[in-house]
Amino acid sequence: MPQFDISTFPTQLIWLGIAFVLLYVLMARVALPRIGQVLEERQQKIDDNLDSAEQLRAETEADAQAYEAALVQAREQARGAIQDAARAAADEASRRQEELGREIAEQIKAAEENIAAAKQDAVSGIREAAVDAAAGATERLIGVKPSDAAVVAAVDKALEARK
Repeated sequence: MPQFDISTFPTQLIWLGIAFVLLYVLMARVALPRIGQVLEERQQKIDDNLDSAEQLRAETEADAQAYEAALVQAREQARGAIQDAARAAADEASRRQEELGREIAEQIKAAEENIAAAKQDAVSGIREAAVDAAAGATERLIGVKPSDAAVVAAVDKALEARK
């Protein structure tokens, strides 16, 4: 075998050195900077996605707080409406007690239905926003769009856990 011939060792060592230097220069000047650039771009994209997800989470929390405030306000308005109806009933109780009793009962029922409808509208709006935000954040973070059923199930589970 010619590789083991001592007389050709110096030329083999020279070519080994030349090949090593060429490959080292090629890797240091071309391949490694490209790899570093790709890694930096990926890290930037990941950081951007995390920032976006944090912003969406903050928006969702703000929406939830606004929902809670609207619910408290609706309850206070309902209480005010019930108190007004009770005062009116006390004034007219002597001459139209039975009729007024029916009217108050109808007003209370209507107020409860309005509150239930408002609550349902608010919950469905937050639920839809949460589904959209979760789907968007998941798609941005991992690059894969999750199925609608999976997102809806995850949001429903999170809302149930919050109750």
